[in-house]
Amino acid sequence: MTRILTRTDLLELLDPSDCIRVLREGFAASVHSSPPGRRVRTDLPFPGTATALLPGLLPGTDAYTVKVNAKFPGAVPSLRGVICLHSGTDGELLALIDSATITAWRTGLAAALATHLIARPTGEGASTVGVIGAGAQAELAIRGLRALRSWGRLVAHDVDARRAAAFAERHGGTVVSTPAEVAAAADVVVLATWSREPLLHLRDVWPGQHLTALGADEPGKQELAPEVLLSARLIVDDTTLVATHGALANAGLPSSTAATSLGEVIRGVALARNHSRELTAYVPVGLPWQDLALSWLVFQRAEAAGRGAIVNLLA
Repeated sequence: MTRILTRTDLLELLDPSDCIRVLREGFAASVHSSPPGRRVRTDLPFPGTATALLPGLLPGTDAYTVKVNAKFPGAVPSLRGVICLHSGTDGELLALIDSATITAWRTGLAAALATHLIARPTGEGASTVGVIGAGAQAELAIRGLRALRSWGRLVAHDVDARRAAAFAERHGGTVVSTPAEVAAAADVVVLATWSREPLLHLRDVWPGQHLTALGADEPGKQELAPEVLLSARLIVDDTTLVATHGALANAGLPSSTAATSLGEVIRGVALARNHSRELTAYVPVGLPWQDLALSWLVFQRAEAAGRGAIVNLLA
């Protein structure tokens, strides 16, 4: 039997704090023992960017996911697809899950976790948070970050001024006109855009600042200029994938540019930052096991609560 979980089901079953907990556990567990991240991406002859197939595995979880996404920047939502959750015992299709919601939650909340661990504490001067790109991933990043720390001020920018204004209103912030203005005002900057041109250059950033850039998750997408990546203590989620599909590949930089991974930081074998005036950046590409971590969590909750339609696809 297969349980179908819609966006409404997911929003009622998921909680940011619990999701951050399983993501943190996943980063710690996946450093050495998880199979390497893999993704299959194909361009489409339609007005979209790509379709992607992403298999997810995680040590200790007797299941796996296969996510199929379509990305159409001009559509609302811009990402649509399904996550298939399979039993690791016999391959049974346990659930079909809305991928847009899981992707936004795992990307945004993993970003919140990384930002909190790498950025200076609020008490050491990180009192202003900035957002460039006020979409679903930034929304979850700010929600997750709010569960982990407090701050004094929020500034936001988006190419859609109305979306930026709505975001700022929801989070008690103010709107600024350019990405550079966000960086000038904020100690911590979260970028979550579709940009294919760098939004921040070395002249825009400053010592002690932290940048989390979520947009470079496939070829051609850039949010930070190469000189920023070279100047910052650079932390990634998966060095190989970031060097082949993510920010390093798109900037033409080698994998050695990355100082360490978030998993190593969480395990305590690497420092998040060396000193308070160090420029730091987190540039993930997004890992398939993160889909599994949240899908498995929500599936167990749906089973317990009796949520979601049940179908027999073999009938």
